[in-house]
Formats: sequence, structure tokens, C-alpha cells
Amino acid sequence: GVPRELFLEPGVFLPEGGGRWRPVVGGAADPEEWVRVAYSDASLTTQLDGRVTADQVDGAVTGSPTSSSTTPVTVVGMLESLEVSEGHQVLEIGTGTGYSAGLMCHRLGVDHVTTVEVDPAVWARADAALEAAGFSTWTVCGDGLLGHPRRAPYDRTIATCAVRRIPYAWIRQTRPGGLVLATVGGDWQYGTGLAKVTVGEDGSAEGRIVGRSSFMQARSQVPAPVAGDLSARTAYADSERAAEVPPVLLEEWMPAFLAQLAAPGAQFVRATARDGSRLLHLFDPERESFAAFAPDGDGWTVRQGGPVALWDGIERALTAWRDAGSPDITAVRLRVTARSHTYWIDGSPALRWEHRLA
Repeated sequence: GVPRELFLEPGVFLPEGGGRWRPVVGGAADPEEWVRVAYSDASLTTQLDGRVTADQVDGAVTGSPTSSSTTPVTVVGMLESLEVSEGHQVLEIGTGTGYSAGLMCHRLGVDHVTTVEVDPAVWARADAALEAAGFSTWTVCGDGLLGHPRRAPYDRTIATCAVRRIPYAWIRQTRPGGLVLATVGGDWQYGTGLAKVTVGEDGSAEGRIVGRSSFMQARSQVPAPVAGDLSARTAYADSERAAEVPPVLLEEWMPAFLAQLAAPGAQFVRATARDGSRLLHLFDPERESFAAFAPDGDGWTVRQGGPVALWDGIERALTAWRDAGSPDITAVRLRVTARSHTYWIDGSPALRWEHRLA
């Protein structure tokens, strides 16, 4: 077995509600609580705000999780989807605590696993934990979006962070017939899917979304949150109309996934008006475009501004999806080439998106 508690040093943060986190430190903690926490089937936060660890604070703190140990059930499920077998060389993007790399070392042997972590402090802790567990494997501190060409080619590539699209570097470093498994979608914290693609002889890769998946965004791809004066951002609308599809649909997983295919780069922002009513917004800061929604009787009014009518494209996608019988995320197929990502749902010509790089 692979002792999970070794990979949680120096400690974890447990959610306390109200955006606060309570530190539980390994050595100092009540040993029974530590083992119970370590073996709970929960995702455990190990770092806040890109720097804070549990041993550095006294009492509850606020912050945003930036590194975590995924639930053992999720890790094992992903490794099953990866279909590893004896002799395979595996590249892991996002070492995190090192626990999943440890499981792969246990299965394949230490010379068959290469794992890349972007955060030097997270990398150092994972490297030490892997050594302590007896797995002297290939741990690399660097930008996982570039893969690790020096140990290529790999039979399997797995990412434990979410990416907007699968970097072609990963396809190039995976041998023909090999699999790449990665969480794809946009910048929202949900509405992402686990893509499983097989690399072809021609350097393209094709496959499908095998299920919902939620991971932290790759560090270099985390967008700046849209904040500040929302009314100033939405002051100049070019059009106003009734929304044909309720924008609250974007709070559901599959509609959120489709919205991020239809309007890559858009962010979904929720706010409350002074009178207590709900306000929903879509912003694409790069394209200086917005859609702002306000409740109107039983429906919603949408005001759109900027060169791209963000809601028009999303609304078309959601309407076509409903017309197709509201298929689940597992109906989505994708193809990756050096030049583009194409997503589609079979039998629905309106549900096809090509995101070109060139």
C-alpha cells in the first residue's frame, strides 16, 4: 500500500464555513484525528493562496485553495481510466502532494513515472514524501504545460489540474496508440470534463469526454477574477432583449461546459443588486464584451455590449442541446491537432466547435 498520510505533511486545511479554513498539522495533531483525516474520502486542501501551509498558522484562516490532495476514490478512478499496465512510461502533470505518483510507482516501478510540479514548495514537499515512502522517482519542478520532453515518449499522460485545452506538447510526447487523460473546459470552477484521447500515427489525438471532472486550474491559466465596478463594465449595451433560455441554466454542469465551448474566455459572474435581486453576468475581458442579465417577471432580460454577442452564441448552443434531448457530457467527442481543438456531439451539426490556434 501507499500511506496517504505521508503525502499530507506538514498538514491540511479543513473547511470551517464562511470561507475559513482550520489547519490540522501532522506531527502535532491528535494522531487519531490525523489518521481519520488522511483516510477520509475527501479532497484535502494542502496550500492556500499559493504559499500558506497548515504548519504556518495558528487557528482558522481565510484563503483560496491552490494545492490539494484529491480524494483517493477519484485518484484510483482516474488511474483506472488511464489503463496503465506493466512496462508503461507515465507522465503526470501536477504532482501536488505526490500521492497519485506514489500509487503509480507502486504499480509500475519508480523508473516508469515522471511527474512535473510548477510550484517549488509543493514540489519539494512531494519529492520528500515520495522518498519517505520509498519511491525515488523522477520528480521535476517546472511548467507542466510543456510536459517533460527529456523522458519522452510516454505511453500515458495524465493531468491532475484543469486546462483550457490539451497542450499539443502532451500529444507530441505521447507515443502513437498512447492515451492522454486531462480535465478540460474553461475558467469556471465547474462545468469541466475529463477528456480521454488516443494519439494517432499522424500526430493528432481523438477521443471523448468520459465524465465530469473538477480540478484546480493550471497555475499559469488562472484568469484574473472579474471584480470592481460591474455597473461600469456593463454601462454601454448595444442590444437588449428577452433571454430565450434562462441564464440560471449556466449554474448546471453540462450547460456550463457547453457555454465554455461556445464562448471560450468568458467568465460567469454572480452578484446581488441593492434591492436584493439576483444579477448574472458574462464577461470576456480579452474581447471587451459582456452580457448582463436581470430578472424580468418570470423570465430574464439580457443586455449585451462589445464586439461579441456572448449570449447569442451560448443561447444557440443551449437551444440545440435541448433539441438534441439534453445529452450528458459523455456524449461530447473531441479531436486535437497541432492547429486546433474540435468538439462535437454526434448527430447534432449545431453542436460543433472548432477552437483554432492558427
